[in-house]
Amino acid sequence: MVKSLDELVNISFYVLQGAVISIKIYVVTIIFAIPLGMLCAMGKLTKIAPLKWFLEMYTWLFRGTPLLLQLFFTYFGLPLLIGVELSREMAAYLTFIVNYGAYFTEIFRAGIQSIDKGQYEAAKALGMNYRMTMKRIIIPQAVKVILPPTGNEAVTLIKDTALVSVIALADILRNAKSVVSRTASVEGYFVAAALYLIITFIIIKIFKYIEKRFAYYD
Repeated sequence: MVKSLDELVNISFYVLQGAVISIKIYVVTIIFAIPLGMLCAMGKLTKIAPLKWFLEMYTWLFRGTPLLLQLFFTYFGLPLLIGVELSREMAAYLTFIVNYGAYFTEIFRAGIQSIDKGQYEAAKALGMNYRMTMKRIIIPQAVKVILPPTGNEAVTLIKDTALVSVIALADILRNAKSVVSRTASVEGYFVAAALYLIITFIIIKIFKYIEKRFAYYD
């Protein structure tokens, strides 16, 4: 067990250092996966059959296989398959962006399709083209539908970042495990749990605030 307050502070600081990697992966994933999901959702709603087929395969593949398996394939499999070697961080970024992009694709597609067809007809009657209709009418209303499931995925994402410990990235979990092995005590796990809870609390509060801002559609 931890013998002093100083030791507990040192443990907390070491585990906290792992939060840098976890938060970097989180932020990069959010920044790139959300636009990717929106573009793919729009692609799935087009009448271009090859594009729709490709995107169906993309979402089926990345939603239907474990994120951990995808991470292993990106980091260990790509060098064997096509000779492409990525750094640990780059492998994590790429895997998480493509994986979460697939989930966001389906969330956004469902949100857009939930808007009544009459909205399209009304926009057409006002002389709006498809682009203007999506930008001014459909997307703003769809955002309100999309926000709750997007918030859920955002919370899941910070917990999923713990998977990068398997490719030796010094994230929160890996640093916590290192502390536990070194001190033969469980305080490292408690500190890691506290960090995840604090981060998820902040994420939930942010999305609740955003949802309130879009409540004018009620």
